[in-house]
Amino acid sequence: MNSPSTTDLLARRQRALGASYRLFYDEPFAPVRGEGVWLYDQHGTAYLDAYNNVASIGHCHPAVVQAIAEQSAQLNTHTRYLHPAIVDYAEALLSEFPPELNNLAMTCTGSEANDLALRIAQCHSGGTGVLVTRWAYHGVTGALAQLSPSLATGLPTAAHVRLVQAPDNYRGNHFVASVKAALDDFRAHGIQPAALLADSIFSSDGVFSPLAGELAEAARLVRAAGGLYIADEVQPGFGRTGAQRWGFQCSAVVPDLVTLGKPMGNGHPVAGVVGRAALFDGFGRQQRYFNTYGGNPVSCKAAHAVLRVLREENLQANALAVGEVLRQGLLALARRYPVIADVRGQGLFIGVELVQSPQTRAPATALAAAVVNGLRQRQVLISATGPAGNVLKIRPPLVFSATHAALLLERLEATLAALH
Repeated sequence: MNSPSTTDLLARRQRALGASYRLFYDEPFAPVRGEGVWLYDQHGTAYLDAYNNVASIGHCHPAVVQAIAEQSAQLNTHTRYLHPAIVDYAEALLSEFPPELNNLAMTCTGSEANDLALRIAQCHSGGTGVLVTRWAYHGVTGALAQLSPSLATGLPTAAHVRLVQAPDNYRGNHFVASVKAALDDFRAHGIQPAALLADSIFSSDGVFSPLAGELAEAARLVRAAGGLYIADEVQPGFGRTGAQRWGFQCSAVVPDLVTLGKPMGNGHPVAGVVGRAALFDGFGRQQRYFNTYGGNPVSCKAAHAVLRVLREENLQANALAVGEVLRQGLLALARRYPVIADVRGQGLFIGVELVQSPQTRAPATALAAAVVNGLRQRQVLISATGPAGNVLKIRPPLVFSATHAALLLERLEATLAALH
């Protein structure tokens, strides 16, 4: 049950912040401190964080804390002054990408990054049409909310947006066919496509990995129609998939633009767009882009520290190894609990689909919510995703170890046993 202090804080929050905000869990969680994969409440109780990809290299990593503190004490200003921090970081980050992707524009948030990428795509194509998946989430600006059907259940889709199916290899994969159909529909209505905007791990749709060649074929179709392929790497980027640094690389395709966010600064608000120089040049000839704090020295130092830690601690390889331990453990649980119908994802981004029965494949929405809340009561934090909210979303900081995976599996089994 909530303590008096958290009950009071909840009431004050509801009065001050209004109805748009949401909290996780039936019993809201109120952390006061973080370290590595752990979050601590006011009583000092440790919770295993298997959800927060924002703190990609672990909560309060000393290297990031130090970088922010040192630069904050020295200078923080905008990108209209010459400063080495943004150039040093841009060069380091771009070295992680295919050589075709050789320019970086920095923003403060992933929403801003996706918004800028759309502006560049519209400038290049001369069109407005955008393809996104049926339960996508891409941001909170006015333009991005129209491309994020997961934000507004039941609201009509904007006239310039077409929804395509995610590459769901459990319930039926019609991703490429739906992209083709959407482009045909644009053509029939006289709408010029600007872009396919796709989260490379399709996290809000339920966590899916495209089959070999699927994203490449979708990109080919969109480009043939005059648009661009924008890879939203806010969720799968920076080594989370384990096998590759970026989610799109798992599909052997090079996007035109790549958007980055949350994990880039380990919680510090820094984001960006990486893309082909010719696209940035064409956009720059027509429009001026300026972001007061996008690319400021403190943000760049934080992001550069994250990149160094990612390399020095070999966290991508850790994501691959620990992700496989976790996946095998989940598959073993699935053999004992038939409600676990599918285990999917890559590295340390795993989706676990729960169903009412394997025969009907009906989504077990209530069960998923009970599992998430049951784990919270057992001091493990995860969430749920997908249109029916029946896919457990496991997405811990990249410093998650095999020992942490074993604890998660133990607590998950205890939760499932208590619910059956």
